[in-house]
Amino acid sequence: MDGDEDRRRFARASWANVIGNAVKIVVEGAVGITFGSVALIADAAHSVADLVASVVVLVWGRSTFDEPDDTHPHGHDRIEPLTALFVGAVIALLGLNLLYESIRGIVFGVDVEPSYLLLVALAFAIATMYLVYRYTEAVNEEVGSTALAALAKDCLNDIYTSFAAAVGVLGVLLGVPLLDPVAGGLVSILVIYQGVVIGRENVDYLIGAAPSSEKRERITHILRSHPDVEGVHDLAVYYDGTVLEVEVHVEVDGDMPFRQAHDIETDLVDSLRDLEDVGDAHVHLDPSGIGEWKDVPERR
Repeated sequence: MDGDEDRRRFARASWANVIGNAVKIVVEGAVGITFGSVALIADAAHSVADLVASVVVLVWGRSTFDEPDDTHPHGHDRIEPLTALFVGAVIALLGLNLLYESIRGIVFGVDVEPSYLLLVALAFAIATMYLVYRYTEAVNEEVGSTALAALAKDCLNDIYTSFAAAVGVLGVLLGVPLLDPVAGGLVSILVIYQGVVIGRENVDYLIGAAPSSEKRERITHILRSHPDVEGVHDLAVYYDGTVLEVEVHVEVDGDMPFRQAHDIETDLVDSLRDLEDVGDAHVHLDPSGIGEWKDVPERR
């Protein structure tokens, strides 16, 4: 039931991003084209990528809530960072295009018609994306989705870029039209940076990278803290999608009853699964003092 509710929350937040970006594009694009503002058109064009990313998250990202099946026995957790990676790539590529257009405006000049409607359009865009950002963040506190987190960051990024575009528009109103493409260039650099940050974070999730050393040390401490554990070896901690998988061999008294050993294994698995970010744990019990794992040739 929780999965179904999270899916509905995810869909509502995704739709909020789709609608918010669509409205922003229409308002900023129409006003920017009418008065020839590079900064405003750049900000609207940025939202085109946001709209595409939001639609992809809406359509594709919900699959992460599907139950494991025959073709995906470990679930669909990797779909989420893959979706977020797409968001980051689209943002970065569009940022590069906006930077090119801004440089052209700086080199060859721009012809912008001063109008306070430019500021009105930007104020509307900022207010719209702030509301979408707050709603997405609120939903994601319950859902914990990396795809929604990427959209929320992009909403915040939109607000920053709109403020940068406002500097350009103010330059136009004050008789310094060069500020318009300069602001567009600053916007594009911020867009590129945000796209790279989102992409780099989610690549780690997709390739099964290891977590921080602090997380690994925390896991080792929990294992060694159990009164019946005499040693720990072959610990592997890695990301499977956005959650951590733990595989470990734990040494215990080899003469203890089988049922007691089973209870110890259960306690250790439950303790690890209670950790934040840990999705599953696999604990193999070895009799202490034998050390046969040290003599086994490395598998190829």
